[in-house]
Amino acid sequence: MRITRIETFLVPPRWLLCRVETDDGVVGWGEPVVEGRAETVRAAVGELSDLLIGEDPTPVEHHWQRLTKAAFYRGGPVLSSAVAGLDQALWDIAGKRLGVPVHQLLGGPVRDRVRVYGWVGGDDPAELADAVSARVESGLTAVKMNASGVMGRSATVREIDAVVDRLAQVRDVLGPDRDVAVDFHGRFNAATARRVLPLLEPLRPMFVEEPLLPEYGHLLPDIVRCSPVPIATGERLYSRTDFLPALQAGIAVAQPDLSHAGGISEVRRIASLAETFDAVLAPHCPLGPVALAASLQVAFATPNFLIQEQSIGIHYNKDAEMLDYVVDAGVFAFPDGNIHRTDAPGLGVEVDEDAVRRADRVGHRWRPPVWSHEDGSFAEW
Repeated sequence: MRITRIETFLVPPRWLLCRVETDDGVVGWGEPVVEGRAETVRAAVGELSDLLIGEDPTPVEHHWQRLTKAAFYRGGPVLSSAVAGLDQALWDIAGKRLGVPVHQLLGGPVRDRVRVYGWVGGDDPAELADAVSARVESGLTAVKMNASGVMGRSATVREIDAVVDRLAQVRDVLGPDRDVAVDFHGRFNAATARRVLPLLEPLRPMFVEEPLLPEYGHLLPDIVRCSPVPIATGERLYSRTDFLPALQAGIAVAQPDLSHAGGISEVRRIASLAETFDAVLAPHCPLGPVALAASLQVAFATPNFLIQEQSIGIHYNKDAEMLDYVVDAGVFAFPDGNIHRTDAPGLGVEVDEDAVRRADRVGHRWRPPVWSHEDGSFAEW
C-alpha cells in the first residue's frame, strides 16, 4: 500500500478537511485547520505532503516523527495543525485497512460511551437561559458558556457582577444534576481572574477554561492557588512540552485540540502526561465531523477522560452544519448526553465526499471578530 494523493477541502463554515488516498483504494480523512487561518494550513499540508506521497501509510508514528521534525523550524499552530490532520487520516487508513476502529489500535476501549457538552453563548446574556433550555431538551447534560463579552483591563464592579449573574442564570436552568463550564477565553488579565474565580465557586462550575492567555502561562500557578474552581486550559497549546508547565502549575483539566495539537498521536501522549499529574482530558473541539470523530476515538481509549466538546448547533455554524458532511449523522447522536461507541472501522465516520467537494467549490474566508475597548484600543476576543 502506498499513498498516491493528498487533497484538501475548504468547507463552510470555517473548516479544512484533508483526504489521503492509497493505491489500493483505502481513503483516510483528517481535519487540519486553524480557525481563521485555514488557507495557511492548507498550504502547510501541501508542503508536508512531500513527505508522504509514495510512502506506506502504515508506520503512523514514523510519519509523525518526520512530519514534525524533518525541518529546522518546527511547531506552532499552523504546522502542528497540518500534522494533526494528516495524522488523523493515517490513523483512519490504519483502522480501515485492518477493519477495526482506531480505539482498538490505541489499546482498546475503556468506556462504552462519551459524555459531550455544547456551547450556549454568554457574550450577550440576553438569550442565555433559552439557549441552555434548548441544549437540555436536545439531550445534553452539560454546557459551556463564555464568562463575558469584552472585559476591561481593570474590571469594574459591574463587569465582575455580570460574570457571576450570567453563571447564576445558567445554574438556575440546569439545576443541581447538570454541569456548566465557564470559558474566560483569555479575555481576563491575571488580576481580574484572581478576583472573579472565588466568586464563581458557590455556583459549582465544572471548570473554568483559559483564565489567562497562553503566553502568560508563568502566572498559572498563582491562578490555580487562588481558585477553588478547577482550572482548564490547552486549546492554544500544541504539544506535550507545551502542556508540561501548565500541568506543573496544577491545572485540573487538559484541553488539547485533536486538530491543533499534533493529532491522535500527540494527544494520546498529552493524556498520558496529564494522568501523571492527576489531571483529566477534555479535548477542545468546536470544529467539524472528522475532528470530533478523532476526538471520540481517543476518548474511548483514554482512562483519564472527562468530557468532549462538540459543535452541533454552535454559533459559528451559519453557512453549514457539522452533520452536512457525513453520510450517517447517527454516529454523533447524544440522546442521553452521551455519544455511544461503535465498531465502525477507522475514525468511525463516513464522510460524504460529494458534499465536501461541492462545499469546497464555495469555500469560506472565515475570520474571527476584532474587538476594541471603549477607548478604541485592541481587546481580546
